[in-house]
Amino acid sequence: MPLSEEELRMLEQMERALLAEDPKFASTLRGSRMAGSVRRRIILSSTGFVAGIALLMTGVVARQEIVGIVGFLVMLGAAVFGLTALRARHAVPDTPEQALQAGQGLTVIDGGRRPRRQRSSRGSGSFMERMEQRWRRRREGGY
Repeated sequence: MPLSEEELRMLEQMERALLAEDPKFASTLRGSRMAGSVRRRIILSSTGFVAGIALLMTGVVARQEIVGIVGFLVMLGAAVFGLTALRARHAVPDTPEQALQAGQGLTVIDGGRRPRRQRSSRGSGSFMERMEQRWRRRREGGY
């Protein structure tokens, strides 16, 4: 049974209060499950990558193109799986203060998912205009 808007708002307020009052406890609750999951995914992807290499080499030695192609696909899939795990690990804030600044916490709204961040443009204008601005700053500032 889903929570009502009022209950979700109250739960979020309680989480923020917990994070503000006892950041060490809040970081313990937040980090342990995520770290184990990410570690497990990285180990699994590494094992898959090694298995893919073994399949690829077996296909080459046995002159079986299909086995080599399957090995390559296993390697590719394992690499993508591992990179998404690493990306997820870097998305988790290290300290409770960083979580508060980023507006993250133990949030359970939307099933615990964080909303996607909007990509901010690094500057106005085209790529060449930004490069020209950077060049001017280097010449004027000496760095």
